[in-house]
Amino acid sequence: MDVRVLRYFIVIAQEENISHAAAILHVSQPALSRQIADLETSLGTKLFIRGKRHLQLTQDGYYLLERAQEIIGLVDKTTYNLQKQDVISGTLDIGAGESTSLSGVMETIKQLIHKYPDIHVNFHSGDSETIQAELNSGILEFGIIMGHKQLDNYNKLELPERNHWGVVMRADEQLATRKRIQPSDLIGRPLLSSRQATQRKIFQTWSNGLFDQFNIIGTYNLFFNAGLLIKTGACMALTYENLADTSENSDLVFRPLEPELTDPNTLIWSKNRNLPEVDKLFLETLQKNIDI
Repeated sequence: MDVRVLRYFIVIAQEENISHAAAILHVSQPALSRQIADLETSLGTKLFIRGKRHLQLTQDGYYLLERAQEIIGLVDKTTYNLQKQDVISGTLDIGAGESTSLSGVMETIKQLIHKYPDIHVNFHSGDSETIQAELNSGILEFGIIMGHKQLDNYNKLELPERNHWGVVMRADEQLATRKRIQPSDLIGRPLLSSRQATQRKIFQTWSNGLFDQFNIIGTYNLFFNAGLLIKTGACMALTYENLADTSENSDLVFRPLEPELTDPNTLIWSKNRNLPEVDKLFLETLQKNIDI
């Protein structure tokens, strides 16, 4: 597939109209239509459903759009990193889950972008499976994995701050009067848990044999929507500290677990790819900050 044609395809998919896309791309409409027709022929599939006024992506079209955006992103990033040799510049692509315990990483990024204005940063949010998949495909240079996981296939650096588990609930819940939540407090109560924690079965060990009496009604990937459900009073959630707004005027409170349960944060990067200069600089600066 020609990168130029993929760029054309992305614009057409965004505009949903050949004429509009042709105007943006400064290409004649017949030439653009021919390019897309040739692309469909070479792939052996239809990418668009052609209506009277607009185009709609097929299922294969949606798949190609996602892949094309990743491919173009990698091409642009590679070109930029190779051409900008005169100044310290580039883009940090970092993936991580939700956590407030990444202040060391954020402080390092702040130092770099203040010192080198041509450095940019892209954050990708997701669970460990998503982060590792994007790291393996080259979309990311770094990932931050939360929790204990086998990471032998990556270079890794454990970060100093840890994530503290607890329960987020409405402030008017009976359990909100407790300072800490023990396993017996959760028996029979409707709970949400993070998908990753459920897969790792960390609460089975923490509950000291009581987990089968927990009422896990579902899981979440990122916490925001789970927080909305908690506000209705439908459930509580096992989650990291500080992900929910539990300020004085909030409807929600956080209570830590007892015994204490924490997860590490581990920075990982590929063993099979050489890091661009900006990523090496980030890693060196982060290591210095950790060692201080």
